[in-house]
Amino acid sequence: MNLELFATVFGAVFLAELGDKTQLATVLFASREGASLVTVFVAAALALVSTTGIGVLAGSALAAYVEAKSLSYAAGAGFIVLGLWTLWRA
Repeated sequence: MNLELFATVFGAVFLAELGDKTQLATVLFASREGASLVTVFVAAALALVSTTGIGVLAGSALAAYVEAKSLSYAAGAGFIVLGLWTLWRA
């Protein structure tokens, strides 16, 4: 296992997920009276693992046709567009 890659991916995803809509939704589910914290944790964890799996599969499929640098530019541009759209809607 490449520990440098592991640390980079972990750090990037961890920081990206802090305070996002997914975490806020999980907080809301966990704060409901009578909510099973184990159920909320397992459901949220499985959902994140599933979407990450889709991302890994899509990334590996795209890598066969598109350069990694181009994908990075496209992802960066997508984040900028989403950020601008979020600011505009606020």
